[in-house]
Amino acid sequence: QVQLVESGGGLVQAGGSLRLSCATSIRTFSSYTMGWFRQAPGKERLFVAATRWSGDLTLYADSVKGRFTISRDNAKNTVYLQMNSLKPEDTAVYYCTAGTANEVLRGTGSWGQGTQVTVSS
Repeated sequence: QVQLVESGGGLVQAGGSLRLSCATSIRTFSSYTMGWFRQAPGKERLFVAATRWSGDLTLYADSVKGRFTISRDNAKNTVYLQMNSLKPEDTAVYYCTAGTANEVLRGTGSWGQGTQVTVSS
C-alpha cells in the first residue's frame, strides 16, 4: 500500500514562500508520476502540478505557473512543491498524489492526508 506524508504547510503572508514535501513509501518511486492538488474550503479538489518519473516533464495549473515549482528526489522518495509569491487565493489544503500519469492527472491515484497552507493578506 502506498503511503504519502505531506509536510511544510503553515501560515504565511501574501508574497511569501513555502516549500511542501511529500515523503513516500513507494519502493519503485522513480517509476511513478507524482503530483499536487489543492482544495479550498467549500471547493472541489483541483490539480496544481505534476512531474513524470524522470522529472524531465512537468505540468502546472495556469493559476500557479511561474510561481510554483514541482521537483522530486528519487533517491529520497520525496516530491516537493516550492511555492513563491503566494496569494490569499492559494489558501487550501494541499494533497500529494502518486500513480500513473493518467491516474495523477485524473485525480484517481493514491493520496496523502494533506497539509494546510494559509496565506494572509
